[in-house]
Amino acid sequence: MSWVVDWLESRARLTPDRIAIVDAQTGKRWSYGQLNHRAIRLASALDAQGVRFGDRVAILSPNHVAYFDLLFACAKTGAIFVPLNWRLSLPELKEIVLDCTPKSILYHSQFKKEVKCLPISFRSSLDELELEYTQTQPKTVQIPVKQKMTDPWMILYTGGTTGKPKGVVITHKAAFWNAMNTQLSWGLTAEDTTPVYLPMFHSGGLNALSLPLLYIGGTIVIGGKFEVEKAIDVIEKERCTIALMVPTMYHLMVQSSHFTASRFPAMRVFLSGGAPCPLSVYQAFAQKGIPFKEGYGLTEAGPNNFQIDPETAATKRGSVGVPMFFNQIQLVSEGQIVNQTGEVGEIWIRGGHLFAYYWNNPEATGDAWVDGWFRTGDLGKRDLDGYYYIVGRKKDMIVTGGENVYPLEVEQVLGDHPDVSEVSVVGLPDDHWGEVVAAVVVACAGKTLTPAQLQAYCATRLGRYKVPKKIYLADELPKTPVGKIDKKGIVQKYG
Repeated sequence: MSWVVDWLESRARLTPDRIAIVDAQTGKRWSYGQLNHRAIRLASALDAQGVRFGDRVAILSPNHVAYFDLLFACAKTGAIFVPLNWRLSLPELKEIVLDCTPKSILYHSQFKKEVKCLPISFRSSLDELELEYTQTQPKTVQIPVKQKMTDPWMILYTGGTTGKPKGVVITHKAAFWNAMNTQLSWGLTAEDTTPVYLPMFHSGGLNALSLPLLYIGGTIVIGGKFEVEKAIDVIEKERCTIALMVPTMYHLMVQSSHFTASRFPAMRVFLSGGAPCPLSVYQAFAQKGIPFKEGYGLTEAGPNNFQIDPETAATKRGSVGVPMFFNQIQLVSEGQIVNQTGEVGEIWIRGGHLFAYYWNNPEATGDAWVDGWFRTGDLGKRDLDGYYYIVGRKKDMIVTGGENVYPLEVEQVLGDHPDVSEVSVVGLPDDHWGEVVAAVVVACAGKTLTPAQLQAYCATRLGRYKVPKKIYLADELPKTPVGKIDKKGIVQKYG
């Protein structure tokens, strides 16, 4: 077997006693040697079930060390790892299972009822697997002789905000180059420790920092449900050095008295992704002297694509930075490469970290690729210094009275209002304008807002046609099963 496919074996040989995984809830710790042993034991169990090269093996569980057990067991056997989103309904889970047809599934006991309803031949609870791991001598595993870097390692299903979830096929090669990109561009070392509170069925929880750090010998701290005080305690206790979370988490964090009292002595940088971060979050971290920056990623591309130093991020707020070490970025508008500063174009990406194809979906695969470039569907622009800014999704652009409005720009302005907790901007049908800019706003706890106040605030920073003509106040924003704001649901509700 190629050493770059079963690289955990090499890592365990080099640093067998270094801590790889920490369970923040139980305090359990596993070294690289122990993690490799668990993967071998699980590979043996899968082999006994008849799981062979190319077979899919699923997992349905909250964040747990079993994600890594199964991921690396698949690397040893040639099987394909499929993490399932436990936030999905049973019909949605069935749809994904019917698409990728796993031969076996690992599951947490809280999902026993759901798993019984899924058409999968072999089912193993995580409790049963722990007994398997106590055996010291693994059985012989049939290692495939044809396994290559270009073979699929995992299938990650997208959130489905644009329709039916697509199975994104990530090869060993793509994972490797994302790790190399991230290590070189973000300066990761074996001394780094990261907490994982993003779901591990998602690329942000699995691939953004976890795998790059495991490649290099760092430490992953698996958190449970995100609770602000507990998360801050974990970050300080485990001396975490780099963290990736979403703006909602950071918003809750900076409002906590626990945050005010905490020092985060080991932290090098906090990263934010998934949505624009409000000014109040930047200011809160700046006041504590803690580096903070935003990033951009997507399941099909790494997910990591840009690098920006925290010092630069403070002066170029909202920028995701410059392309990482081993990838290329270009902006394309109406079939032409965009070279003019500030001009908006679709973000196209090229590099070894890109996905291979969509599982069972050749049409979507064909639409996504042009001459080796991946079309992201996201819009961006570039400043004079070569720094990129995300403008929004191409499909979300609002055309009102013949003018183009990018929702993200309006969301960033509204998000800077000190009394706004969350906001989403969409285009709603209108007989006169074609579409009108509409915003749904959630106020901070204990604060009162009116549409007129918010429109007046926007008018000081936006052109008249960009100011939302309709503003709705809500207790919360609808979310997709992966935690993203459900813009389609907002249009259906308010349109």
